[in-house]
Amino acid sequence: MPEPESLLNSIVGRLSDESSYTQLFHPYRDDEALPSGEILKKIIEICRAILFPGYYGKARVSRQTLPYHIGVNVQSLHTLLSRQIYAGLCFSDKNCADCPEEVVSGKAEGLSRSFIAALPELREILATDVEATFNNDPAAQNPGEVIFCYPGIRAIINYRIAHQLYELGVPFIPRMISEMAHSETGIDIHPGARIGHHFAIDHGTGTVIGETSIIGNYVRIFQGVSLAGEKLPPDENGHATRGVPRHPVLEDHVTVYSNSTLLGRIRIGEGATIGGNVWVTSDVAAGTTVSQQNNFKR
Repeated sequence: MPEPESLLNSIVGRLSDESSYTQLFHPYRDDEALPSGEILKKIIEICRAILFPGYYGKARVSRQTLPYHIGVNVQSLHTLLSRQIYAGLCFSDKNCADCPEEVVSGKAEGLSRSFIAALPELREILATDVEATFNNDPAAQNPGEVIFCYPGIRAIINYRIAHQLYELGVPFIPRMISEMAHSETGIDIHPGARIGHHFAIDHGTGTVIGETSIIGNYVRIFQGVSLAGEKLPPDENGHATRGVPRHPVLEDHVTVYSNSTLLGRIRIGEGATIGGNVWVTSDVAAGTTVSQQNNFKR
């Protein structure tokens, strides 16, 4: 049996062997850090406070003090988000170890400004999501309850933020933000999904919306719903095929009830209703109701 010190030295040597960490090691430039989950939580809190003043954030806000609080929050958001985008840009480009810091920093600040410029439009579409959720749920007493209490709205807020960053080409951070909502609410929405206005998630636990899903306007889904991607043949190198639409398309005014799975690049026509606990792998015509009794397969 080797001496304890000799054993530890041997383990250190094995763990330091370059061949053992080729795909697992991230080399740092000076003063660089990975995107921070803790800072991104603060960023989400600030975004929620800006988008829904008075419901989120620690400050007591009145109409008179609202411009001041939004101004402070926007400035804080820009500072924090710029740094996190900077970290994400560095992390995503393994060949960027020698990139001038001011170039990367300038790009990060520009992306942060572009995101902040979209906040008014984000608030507008989130207002439609709150309206749809309230109007579809007789148990909701008022829109304020929906904003403050409903996990579906919290997940949609994170999704809308993450999707905007995704559309701007910000790496890593959108997925981190969507996974924060997943941990908080049990609702998993990929930031690449495209979702229209007046979107409502009822209860929502276990709901999954995949990367290439397209969801129209006035769509309502329930807990346990999965908009799942079909398994595609591997590419020429035997790896997973990427960048190909593989999730469902839901047209306007579609309702999908709990624990149903919609699989592959299928189209659910306008006004269709998918009942609970069904497995759908074929297109559904507009206005059709699919239930366990009449469910069909390709």
